[in-house]
Amino acid sequence: MSTPTPAPGPTRARRLPLAGVLRPGRPSDIWFKPALSAVASVAPPNLTLLALGRLDLAMYTMAGSLCALYAHNRPYAARARVLALVVLGMVGGLAVALLTASLTGSAIVLVTVGALLAAAQKALCDATRIGPPGNVVLTFISSAALFAPQTLGQIPGHLALAVAAGAWAWLVGMAPWLVRPHGPERRATAQALNAAAAYAGTPADDTHARARTRAAAAAAVQAAWQSLLATGPRAARTRRALERLVVRAEVALAAPADTDPGRLRGWAGDLVARGPVPRTDTPEDGDELLGVEVELATPRPSLRHRLAPLTPLAVRTAVGCALAGYLSLALGIGRPYWALVTAASLYQANVALTWSRGVQRVVGNLAGVLVFAAVAPLAHLGPAALVLCCLAFNFGAEALITRNYWLGSVCVTPMALLITEFVGVQEPGTLITERVVDTLVGALVGFLAAVAVTNRRAGDRVEDALAAVERLREHNARLLAGPEPEPAALESARRSLAAALVELRATADAAAGEWWQRALPQERVMRAEQAGHRTLAATTRRRGRLPGDRTETEGVRP
Repeated sequence: MSTPTPAPGPTRARRLPLAGVLRPGRPSDIWFKPALSAVASVAPPNLTLLALGRLDLAMYTMAGSLCALYAHNRPYAARARVLALVVLGMVGGLAVALLTASLTGSAIVLVTVGALLAAAQKALCDATRIGPPGNVVLTFISSAALFAPQTLGQIPGHLALAVAAGAWAWLVGMAPWLVRPHGPERRATAQALNAAAAYAGTPADDTHARARTRAAAAAAVQAAWQSLLATGPRAARTRRALERLVVRAEVALAAPADTDPGRLRGWAGDLVARGPVPRTDTPEDGDELLGVEVELATPRPSLRHRLAPLTPLAVRTAVGCALAGYLSLALGIGRPYWALVTAASLYQANVALTWSRGVQRVVGNLAGVLVFAAVAPLAHLGPAALVLCCLAFNFGAEALITRNYWLGSVCVTPMALLITEFVGVQEPGTLITERVVDTLVGALVGFLAAVAVTNRRAGDRVEDALAAVERLREHNARLLAGPEPEPAALESARRSLAAALVELRATADAAAGEWWQRALPQERVMRAEQAGHRTLAATTRRRGRLPGDRTETEGVRP
């Protein structure tokens, strides 16, 4: 029976974190790929415009070029679709901005449209999980375009430049397929194995570390299944080999005491390398509806269903961006879109994470204007120096941002300031002053909007996630209690429960960082997670997936 829902507790404010907000983390495994892609995508259009003496058009080519920052963690079959959608979304937002700029000169109207665009971009990117970098790049381009002088007759040519640069960015994003066609799904599987090894290697008496590493491993395994799900039909052979390795990661979650963490890490190392996919002795499932096939058979939630919980976040974005832009206008700043973009960049899953991002944004931007002050004399030597400096900062931003957002902002800020000089050299002191004021205005107003627009649905989402886990756990238990459950039904139930447990942890973490809401049922969440993982372990054992010791390699193309 499901545990009765306790009465709502008192409403209270959560503490805002400060320790560790600026601490650099480990770089992404593929940090150099987005960095190199950014340079490879931005350089040809900008150098072409430089040769033609038309750097004033660089903003429109940048709109398409920056699409190369997306989808680096997706299998190439999915990456082709996602990059095409990002280009369409970028060009669509640019078109709305340019059309608005050509029809009105009212700064109030321009800020309002920019805020609404930012809210729509935030909601769509979160609902479709397009990111990193998510909505910030889209909002930066569309907001800047709103304040670019424009006529109706110029719009088709400017959009054509964005589409051409976007097509080049698509080619840049897909180019690694020629060298390593299965790289993304191999990396996702390696991450699942490493996370499972970390959980298996955590001492049993360290309860908090055990729970943390188990949740991380479950999320990594779920991400690996999603990566395999996104592979194309031509990757069926490699997908099957990787699927068996993901199963071994699931086995480690079910029986950590019987798992050799070193063996899992060894397989992960082989996957990251260019050798064949390691082959385990996990039983072959023949034509049964297992693994990825189960996911393919599961109905996907509609976009409307995924957008519904994001309404408070979209409202926060619209309100915060609009108020930040209005205040910037009231202060007489010539570029209110800087404050608007700063506010848009803050909004994360909850208020606590929004606060952390705000601190990172302010520190990074303030450091970035100092870097700009030091580099400006060099960039002002000529248009070529300006373009080369922008390319260097483009690389630095993508190389550093995975370590901590503020480190990436140290490069993004001078790059954004230099881009404004493509139409003509400006006084550095004025640019620095306006950027500092807009950063502080956007961060302060954006955060206050996050606090003011409460997310009362956060607690309801936790209750819904709890109910889903409890329902699916009971369904698994009923199947296990039967004499001979159908393998496909048992596997489908197991995969659904695993996904629900990951969703419960993500929902609980997001709700824990919200302000002014009732107390969360933390003990009930913990009990549901423990019971759910025990049921998953029993299901895994029932499926006969506990392996032996033999390991071979299968000649699958890396």
